Amino acid sequence: MSHCRRIGPDKKDVVIFATKEDHQVPSTVKLPEPDPQPGLILPNGDINWNCPCLGGMATGPCGVEFRNAFSCFHYSEAEPKGSDCYDLFKTMQTCMQNYPTLYNKDLADDDELSTMDKAATDSKTEPERSKLEGA
Repeated sequence: MSHCRRIGPDKKDVVIFATKEDHQVPSTVKLPEPDPQPGLILPNGDINWNCPCLGGMATGPCGVEFRNAFSCFHYSEAEPKGSDCYDLFKTMQTCMQNYPTLYNKDLADDDELSTMDKAATDSKTEPERSKLEGA
């Protein structure tokens, strides 16, 4: 049978003495189930800003810009999805250019921005093109 003894100057440390028989009995301790990790999108459809998959983007110096752009994209009903969020993504990218060491990428290269410009221009002219083809 086990017993405990308090030791130390303040008797704050506890030493537990266990017998061989104590160790032969299977443990009856029940661990709680781990909390489920909801992922990026919560069950109600909201964005989980605490998701580790975002890598801290939502809380960095450009966190507000990131959240605005990402929210716009997530809730966008435009075709193509997110085409109505171009200005918010451009604002986010401009912010990130101010912190190249933090965001660990050379954002001074405007290849992505020019690609986004072209996509935005194409999506705006697409309805006009459809009208011309139908006429």
